Amino acid sequence: MQKYKDIDNDSNIDEFEIGEDYIIVKFLDGSSYTYTDASAGSQHIEEMKRLASANDGLNAYINKNKPTYSSKQ
Repeated sequence: MQKYKDIDNDSNIDEFEIGEDYIIVKFLDGSSYTYTDASAGSQHIEEMKRLASANDGLNAYINKNKPTYSSKQ
């Protein structure tokens, strides 16, 4: 997992992991959600990867678009 730096300091995201066709997002409350191409669609996954790598906007994107996750821990 990679630390989400949250440039604006306004996010509930703690860490993320990017794979070829997925992204795992870990929130500050300890919950982790896995989003995949199959569950959310490749357009959502690619944008979520971009925002995670930029360390900004991922939480807002998830809240606005509500992509479907494949699993929650």
